[in-house]
Amino acid sequence: MGIKGLQGFVATVCPDVCRTVDLREMAEKHRIDHPDFPPVIVVDAMSCVRYWYTPESWVCGGQWREYLAILEDFIKAFMAAGIKLVFYFDGVVEEKKRDEWIKRRLQNTKEITRIFQFIKTHRKQPGRGMFVVPSALPTFTRFALKSLGQKTVCTLQEADFEVAAYGLQHNCIGILGQDSDYIIYNTCPYFSIEKLRLDRLVTVMYSREDLCRVLGLSLTHLPLFACLLGNDVVPESLLEGFWRKCLVTSPHKNNSYSRRANIILAVANYISKVPCSYSSLKHLKEMLPLGSDKTLLYRGVESYLLPGQQSPWIPPNLRSCETFSLQEQTAMCEDKEILQFAKEQHIRSENYTIFNILSSGETECSNSLEDDCDIEIPGQALIYRPARQHIYSVLLESGKGGANPLVKEWFVYFGNPLQQPELIQPVQPSIPGGTPNLKTLWFAKGPDVEKQRYSTFLACFHLQDGMEELQALEAPVAGFCCLLAYLMMQVNSLSLEDLNAFVAVILCLKGKSAAQLAGLQLAQVDSRAVHLGAVFVRGLTTLLMANSACGFPFRMDDLMPWEVFDGKLFQEKYQQSHQGCSLEELLEGNESLYAPFHNLKSFIFKACMAQKRTIQSRPRGNGFITGTQQREFNPRFQQTHRSSFVPPYHNQMRGFLWRNPQPQGKK
Repeated sequence: MGIKGLQGFVATVCPDVCRTVDLREMAEKHRIDHPDFPPVIVVDAMSCVRYWYTPESWVCGGQWREYLAILEDFIKAFMAAGIKLVFYFDGVVEEKKRDEWIKRRLQNTKEITRIFQFIKTHRKQPGRGMFVVPSALPTFTRFALKSLGQKTVCTLQEADFEVAAYGLQHNCIGILGQDSDYIIYNTCPYFSIEKLRLDRLVTVMYSREDLCRVLGLSLTHLPLFACLLGNDVVPESLLEGFWRKCLVTSPHKNNSYSRRANIILAVANYISKVPCSYSSLKHLKEMLPLGSDKTLLYRGVESYLLPGQQSPWIPPNLRSCETFSLQEQTAMCEDKEILQFAKEQHIRSENYTIFNILSSGETECSNSLEDDCDIEIPGQALIYRPARQHIYSVLLESGKGGANPLVKEWFVYFGNPLQQPELIQPVQPSIPGGTPNLKTLWFAKGPDVEKQRYSTFLACFHLQDGMEELQALEAPVAGFCCLLAYLMMQVNSLSLEDLNAFVAVILCLKGKSAAQLAGLQLAQVDSRAVHLGAVFVRGLTTLLMANSACGFPFRMDDLMPWEVFDGKLFQEKYQQSHQGCSLEELLEGNESLYAPFHNLKSFIFKACMAQKRTIQSRPRGNGFITGTQQREFNPRFQQTHRSSFVPPYHNQMRGFLWRNPQPQGKK
C-alpha cells in the first residue's frame, strides 16, 4: 500500500529521480542484451485498474464491454512492441494489513455516501474527481485478462512482494504500477501506470539509485527508511516522537516544503549517519515506543527482502521462516489433495475465493456502490449470504458427522462496523441424497457427475427444480436467470418493473458492440438503478464462487458481466420500465425478443411462486429518490452469527422455456 507521501515527494522535491523512458527502446535494448529472453513487464494490476477504467460512465454498474475493449487495446500496444505482460492480483488480505484494509473501506463508505447525495441532487453522475471503480472491477479484470490470453497470477500473500520478486527473478525490464513500495524493493525498474502514454509507450521511471544519491543513502538503507517513515508493518503513530527528534537535528528543513517532505528529508539525514549493522537497528528499536512488540522494525525491514536477499540490519539467523506449509497444516480443509488443487487454481486465477475459504476459513468483500439511505434494498452482503452459506457447506462438507466450522466474513455493508469478522454458519443446500463431496464434484467424470455439478450449483440458489429449463438456455442466459430469480426471491421490494428492466438488458445486450454501448446517452441517472446495478454485479461474483465450488458446471467466461450486463443500458431500461413504456419500446422494436422475454419472466415467476413470493407492479414513474434519511436495519436481513439466514428452499416447478440448447462446457 506504499509509503505515505513518498511518491509526491519524489515528484516535487527531487524530480530528477523521475526519468521519462521509452518502453519500446528499453525492450529493444533488452533483446540485444538477452537475445534468448523476450522482454517482460510485470504488472501490479490492483494499482492499475482505476487507470484502465476509462469509460465515461462509472456509477451505473460498469460499462463492461467498453472496459474489455480497453484492456484488449492495452495488451495490443505492448504486443506490438514485442513486450510480454504478466499480471498480478492480490489474492489475500494479510492479517498485518487488515487494520489498514478496514480503514480504507470505512473511508470508501463515506465517499460513496457523497456520490449518492450528488446523484439524488443533480440526477447525473459526479465528475471524475469523485470517481470510484465499479463494484467488483478487480475481480472481473482478472478474468478479463485471462480470457484475453494473458498470464494472470493471483497471489498467496500481498501482491507487491510477489510482483517485486517476480521482476527480480525473471529479469523483467520493469514493474508497471502505482505503489511507492516499488521504490524501496531492490528489484527491477519501477514504471508509473499513471504517467503511461499508451500511444507512444512512454512513461516515468522512478530511479532508486537517483533517490539514494539525492538523500545520501545506499540501496540497503531503503527498507529501514521506509519503516521509519511508516508503512504497513510499522504504524505512523509510533513514529511521531522519532520524527520530531529528526526534524530538530535536520540541516535540510525548508519552510517551502510540506511537513511530510521535511520529515522524509530529516529521516533520510538521520539514517545516513547510522552504520548499517544489527547493533544500529537494536539501538533504533530502543528509541521507539514499540510496546510489547520489539520485532516490528525487524519484520518491517524483512518485508522488503526478496528471496535470496540479505540485509546488514538483520542477522541471517533472525530471518523468519514463514511458509505456506504452516497455513496448510492449520487449514480448514484437511484433504491435502483438495487443498493443493484449489491452491494451484487460485494461483492461475481459475477459481474465485475458494482457496481462501479452504485454507484460512476467511473471506472478504470490499465496498459496493450501494445507497445506505435506501431502506428497501438490503446490502448485497446480506442478500447473497444465504447462497454463500450453502457454498461454504459444499466446500467444508458440514453436516456429515464432523464439526461445523464457521467462516469468518469481512463484508462491507451498512451497519457493519468491521471491528471483527462475522462468524457465518455453513448451511447444507437442499439436495436429494445429500451434497456430493468435493472429490466427486472436482475430479470425477461422466454425465452423471456433470448433472451433479449443475444441480449442486442450482441448489445454492434454491433453484434445483429448474434444472431442465435452465439447461435449455444458452449458458450466459442460464447464469443470468439463476441470479435474477434468486435476487427476486430474496428482496421483496423488487417489482415487476425491476424484473422487466433486467430481462430487457440481457436480451437487448446481445449483438451490441462496445462502441454502440459507449454511444448510449442518458438524460438522467436514477440512484435506485445505480444501487441495483451494483447489487446485480456483486451477485455475479457469487455465481463465480458457486461455480468454483461445484466443479465448474459453467465456463467462468459465461458468467462474466460483459456477457449479461451493461450499466447504462440497465439505467435506460429501468427508467423506461418504470415510466410505463410499451414492450415494443423496451425491446427496441425487436419482435423476435418478445417470446424469450415472456419465457424468461415465466421461469422467474414460477421460481418465486414456489417460495410464496409474489412479484407486484410498483412503477416509480420519474419519481427519483431524493431522501437522505439514514436507513435502519431490516429485521428480515439481520442474522446472529450462528443461525441459518434463510431456511433451505424446496422448489416444485414445472414448465418449459424457449430452447436454444448449447453444451455446458467445463473449465
